[in-house]
Amino acid sequence: MNTATLAADATSAKPRLDQKSGPLTSIVFIFLLAAGLLFAGWSLIGDVADTGALTTTWLPYILLGVALLIALAFEFVNGFHDTANAVATVIYTHSMPPNVAVIWSGCFNFLGVLVSSGAVAFGIISLLPVELILQVGSGAGFAMVFALLIAAIIWNLGTWWLGLPASSSHTLIGSIIGVGVANALMHGRDGTSGVDWAQATKVGYSLLLSPLIGFIAAAGLLLALRAFVKNAALYREPAGKKPPPWWIRGLLVLTCTGVSFAHGSNDGQKGMGLIMLILIGTVPMAYALNRAMPADQATQFAAVAQVTAQSLRQTATLVVPTEPRTVLADYVRTRTLTPEVVGAVAAMADSIGAQVRQAGSLAKLPAAAVANVRNDMYLTSEAIRHLGKEPTVKLEAQADANLKAFKKQMDDATKFIPLWVKVAVAIALGLGTMVGWKRIVVTVGEKIGKSHLTYAQGASAELVAMLTIGAADIYGLPVSTTQVLSSGVAGTMAANRSGLQWSTVRNLLMAWVLTLPAAIALSAGLYWLFVKIF
Repeated sequence: MNTATLAADATSAKPRLDQKSGPLTSIVFIFLLAAGLLFAGWSLIGDVADTGALTTTWLPYILLGVALLIALAFEFVNGFHDTANAVATVIYTHSMPPNVAVIWSGCFNFLGVLVSSGAVAFGIISLLPVELILQVGSGAGFAMVFALLIAAIIWNLGTWWLGLPASSSHTLIGSIIGVGVANALMHGRDGTSGVDWAQATKVGYSLLLSPLIGFIAAAGLLLALRAFVKNAALYREPAGKKPPPWWIRGLLVLTCTGVSFAHGSNDGQKGMGLIMLILIGTVPMAYALNRAMPADQATQFAAVAQVTAQSLRQTATLVVPTEPRTVLADYVRTRTLTPEVVGAVAAMADSIGAQVRQAGSLAKLPAAAVANVRNDMYLTSEAIRHLGKEPTVKLEAQADANLKAFKKQMDDATKFIPLWVKVAVAIALGLGTMVGWKRIVVTVGEKIGKSHLTYAQGASAELVAMLTIGAADIYGLPVSTTQVLSSGVAGTMAANRSGLQWSTVRNLLMAWVLTLPAAIALSAGLYWLFVKIF
């Protein structure tokens, strides 16, 4: 077979990515976008009206609108930047037509966001500087949110334009670290003191290990398939545009569905957490505390708080400080354990329980007290989380059980996500999936390996990506869909001895290496600028 014939076969095997969507698709796109915005706006207005709070100025609502649009823009960009990885394998193995694949993926991204747990969302928030979380409605709080979101959008758009599947998760983590470092330096502290490095390290390990797992596991799975499934057609390039055998086609569609769903449930939460911070800062009366908590549950909350405080007082070395909030804020920020910390937790448990008991329910707390009670709960919950990791803190079994129960009660009261927030993020991420996906799809499908993606390679890479991202979502760890899938494809190319395009691999590695420092520098600079403006 001559070179011209080989080139013709390779060209004929490539999918057609230039097909235009019909007018019906555009109409549905616009309808879903409008419906999502209307539902979000209507729900937001209703939630604020239910609080009975009086509006004295429109400035917070203007800032809220701008911040929400930026947060949803981040999820939209995340959709077409990351989720292209989910459809690359089904497109390049001809398991699904490109337009059908992206719509299919967008729908399951939408569903993934809707059923997400919220664990990843609040894991991301815990990386932010504690003083900015406690004052998120201030100018510095808005500067924080605007800086990290805009920095993430700029880097994501830049890498997308170059066709590089860089990590949106890496980008957002870098932006958060940049804000924390800049905030610490601007307050005359060491830059390293502005970041929860223990949590950042945990996230960093998940982002670092996930591509290695993707490469090794996908390569191993392909080798296992070759050993046990002796169908030669699975390991050859597709013949023209012919779809794979029905069972491998079903597996590819299933894994595309799983990756899309897992991507929605993991990556969608990052925007949710930031939107909740925005809502807490601008309309605390409606969103600082979970107003939907029943009155009987609030009574139980107050009782658990009282029992927790009593059990901690039985600790022989308990030292109760005069300013428990300051003690806990310093502890959460610096992780420096002092003899007063446990006593401060007991004092705060007393205070929080008394306020909830007096109000009768979270919805009936006075407007002036809502933000403070929420901050007290956040501080106390974070302090308990860190105390659980202190080897020198030894509590009796009952006191430890009470402390964990009290923390869960506080998390239920503060770490919640309204349905309309999930719907808005789901629509932004799902619609983003259907726009601008071609650049990243071409990189994954054509430029990582030297040969066309085979059916077995596509199935192996996608299956590993689905399982890895799903497991990370269960454990509340943010991982990169991009890195897992791209490294999985590279692993199958290496295992198949198809050869790697080292120029592409080098560019991918450069993007992955530069993402964190670039995002840190961008967000730090923007934070400094926005603080001066606000």
